[in-house]
Amino acid sequence: MSQTDDSKQACADTFNHDHKACKLEALEKAEKLCLERGAQLTPIRHKVLELIWDSHEAVKAYDLLDRIKPFNDSAKPATVYRALDFLIEQKLIHRVESMNAFIGCNHVEGKHDLLLLICEGCRQIEERPATPVMDSLANELKQAGFTARRKTLEIHGICKHCADGAV
Repeated sequence: MSQTDDSKQACADTFNHDHKACKLEALEKAEKLCLERGAQLTPIRHKVLELIWDSHEAVKAYDLLDRIKPFNDSAKPATVYRALDFLIEQKLIHRVESMNAFIGCNHVEGKHDLLLLICEGCRQIEERPATPVMDSLANELKQAGFTARRKTLEIHGICKHCADGAV
């Protein structure tokens, strides 16, 4: 394992979970929510979601296209973008604007305002509800008379594990 692989594994361990179970839980929640909402989680949408949940790193649309080709050789960019649009609409994933990439959502049933902590060392992304921060932001928006369509704060830096010298 390379140093980068070591740091990624160590950072994944700091999430303190079995990622296979994490991914399975996310996919099961998505299936349940789509069923409840009457939204069709088609095989291609499910596969895109599954590929996004392969890790806690953001993934770009064209990388998803490359990774989906073995399962659907006729997939085109529009196929992936339509699936991504559906998954965002259903609040199952987030677009990481600063990276032009996508990450699975850990809070699919809750409020969808969030804070993304993006580690520049191991590339892991942690989603946090940051309720006090988001409430304060909502208050500022209200005072300004501004209606937000979505609120996501992205903070780039170094996670605790990487800061402690793993990278």
